[in-house]
Amino acid sequence: MIATHRARQASLSPLVLAALALLGGCQSLQSQDNFLGMVTPYRMEIVQGNVVTKEQAALIKPGVTRVQVRDILGSPLVADLFHANRWDYVFTIKRQGLSPVSRAVVAHFDGDVLSRLEAPGDLPSEREFVAQISRTSASGRATALELTPEQRAALPKPAPVATAPAARPQGAARSYPPLEPAP
Repeated sequence: MIATHRARQASLSPLVLAALALLGGCQSLQSQDNFLGMVTPYRMEIVQGNVVTKEQAALIKPGVTRVQVRDILGSPLVADLFHANRWDYVFTIKRQGLSPVSRAVVAHFDGDVLSRLEAPGDLPSEREFVAQISRTSASGRATALELTPEQRAALPKPAPVATAPAARPQGAARSYPPLEPAP
């Protein structure tokens, strides 16, 4: 009985080691970016929050009201009930092939008036931000948003739309007596 138990253990140990080696190898075959080194899944760009640019931050000075801050920067991403005198403007963008970008701007209020604005020194200008988001991650080229004249000429011509003559309305044919009696 003991001999059969040891023989069974000896026959299972190579199987267990082989299974562990195969499972350990699965991690190297599938990474976060690709599968088997060939297939790269599409990762959707994730944009969250409000972009605060240098031009917008320059307009915000101590003494402006909450309404003015909201008009310039937009609604805050975080307006906490427990910190009513603080608005957080957080912006993140995650693009495939590029490192994520995250910026946080915090507006501190004293009652209804802005006391200070905490902003990182690397806020982009509007032009820099547009240039940053217009680059594609894989090729580094800007995405074409409009067709060239050659591309427009290569498009198939739309089929003419045949318009049918307007149908006469059909309904009950009734004749009504005049509303007022004839003299």
